[in-house]
Amino acid sequence: MFDGAAILDGLPDSVRAEFARDFNIADEGFRNGRVASTTQTKEKYRREWFAYCKTLGVDPHLEAATTRFQTRARVLSGFAARTRRGAFGRGRQIAAGSVASAITAVGQAISLDTGVNPTKNEGSKELIYPLQVMMSGFKKEDPATVKKLPIEVDVPEYLASLGRHAGSSERDQAIGDLSLIGFYYLLRSAEYTKNRSRDEKQTVEFRVIDVTFFKRDGLGKLRQLPRNASKEDILAADSATLRLTNQKNGWKGVCINHHVNGESYYCPVKALARRVLHIRAHSDDVSLGLHTFFNNKSEFNITDADIRAALKFAAKQLNYPERGIPIDRIDTHSLRCGGANALSLAGYSDRAIMKMGRWQSKTFLEYISSQLSEFSQGMSVSMSKVLNFVNVEGGVCHDITNIAINTEYANAAAA
Repeated sequence: MFDGAAILDGLPDSVRAEFARDFNIADEGFRNGRVASTTQTKEKYRREWFAYCKTLGVDPHLEAATTRFQTRARVLSGFAARTRRGAFGRGRQIAAGSVASAITAVGQAISLDTGVNPTKNEGSKELIYPLQVMMSGFKKEDPATVKKLPIEVDVPEYLASLGRHAGSSERDQAIGDLSLIGFYYLLRSAEYTKNRSRDEKQTVEFRVIDVTFFKRDGLGKLRQLPRNASKEDILAADSATLRLTNQKNGWKGVCINHHVNGESYYCPVKALARRVLHIRAHSDDVSLGLHTFFNNKSEFNITDADIRAALKFAAKQLNYPERGIPIDRIDTHSLRCGGANALSLAGYSDRAIMKMGRWQSKTFLEYISSQLSEFSQGMSVSMSKVLNFVNVEGGVCHDITNIAINTEYANAAAA
């Protein structure tokens, strides 16, 4: 990351290797702290920024000693505008949030070189004022975000039923099982489908080794099943836990658990059992992802595109558009927000939903679709009741007269 050769060259041989080791460990930590896909985007904007400044004949570091504030604001806003119109992407206007990410990437790149971020006010986390105003304008121009809508359990159950039919393919069975698992465990698609590259995303998909099954003993207590438990014992498990290796928000080693739901087939624990047993029957490699399936001794994987297409197909077959849910607003995220909605409608607390979905704050509430009719059920009836409430502050600034004291409430209020 940082060139330490000049520093090391000036050290005696007796200590040079030790300091070189320190620098290497620091560089490794720096590399591990950057998600590959994010790093690629930041690197792209860094290159474009330096090229932009070179054409203008401006110092790309925008150092205060050589660059006036007005010039700094002009060049940064111009680069933001070029980013906004999609010049560094697909040629289409992008949202204000993506423009902000580009400016952040530029500021961080300069900060790594000089120790100063010229996009921010000195000693502050806020953008310089001209950029604040510009970004506010971009946000006002942006259309409203069209969020994906939740689905109900009937969609994953429909997909599981397709995989259950005689003659169904191993791929169909895997898609059905993974849809049930994704819905009940509130999973992100990257946690149960094949990622494009293991290094590109921070989230690591669940593997066979991350699944633990439990069964109740004669006293009704859950007991962990060994990893080599029989097929019969795993299929009869009463509970299953998924252990997170790493996820989007950096959580590691967190476990999420579900118990059987009473269904003999459409159950998250049974679905996990089927996935593990299928993989175990074809491979001893416990590091294989749950998205793995085998056909004719060849290994394949379920991708997010497979799940997306299946969800849209099932929703269409189940007439979701007639419920006011367009097919184009159903995506892999519909499983996660659908599961969160199901828990909310069932009366589970925000805290319980946060724990199951591994949300660190109440940002999960954006997944609870208040436009669904169930959330307003009975509201108008409750609002139509006259409660005759009293404003206890009403008489604070007025004398209470004998007339008010000796008059019935309804008449006194009229007086």
